[in-house]
Amino acid sequence: MRILLAEDDADFAEALIDALVRQGLAVDWTRTLAATEEAIQQASYRLLLLDRQFPDGDGASIVPRVRAVQGDLPILILTAMHQVAHKVEGLDAGADDYLAKPFDMAELMARVRALSRRPARATPTMTLGNLTFDFESKQVYVRGEELKLPRRQVLVLEALCFRQGRTVRRHALEQAVYGLTEHVESNALESHISRLRRALVEAGVEIHTMRGIGYVLKEVSPEE
Repeated sequence: MRILLAEDDADFAEALIDALVRQGLAVDWTRTLAATEEAIQQASYRLLLLDRQFPDGDGASIVPRVRAVQGDLPILILTAMHQVAHKVEGLDAGADDYLAKPFDMAELMARVRALSRRPARATPTMTLGNLTFDFESKQVYVRGEELKLPRRQVLVLEALCFRQGRTVRRHALEQAVYGLTEHVESNALESHISRLRRALVEAGVEIHTMRGIGYVLKEVSPEE
């Protein structure tokens, strides 16, 4: 299960990530609200662990915007703001749960398990040209036939399909494919996209390079 941790305290975040990973969870980590919103737009998560206090604002302020992208993503606020009024603010903003620091790790894990047991939303498929992408199973179909792709190429395609017709910035695409902590070779993304382009020649779609910005997935025009 992949979750997103939004926390600007590096020492606390690293300790928490270590505990979560020991529970078999995959964790992406963001340190600002801007990075958190970008991650939410580029990847699908089963849970968001969200601090309240960031250099660029109050974590509760982005809850409605997170809901606009991933409507029923469970959100657990973790914060040192422990007064009842603070909890009311966070829950009224749309968070599902609120846990004040310091907390017992066993209690956090119990809450994580409880929130993650909620049924995942029925994720639709996307069809463009002759391409169909199933976001739930991450299966790819061209003209109704399943197209087997390596995992990294599937993740590239998923991010592009999620925002089809809109530019996905290079950095955001790397985060979607590699997570936020993996080392990325300078030409690795281009290599995956090059191979993916060759695999999609019959799909009726093209991956356009927006030089200096990122990539966009578009249907091939009839005249092309």
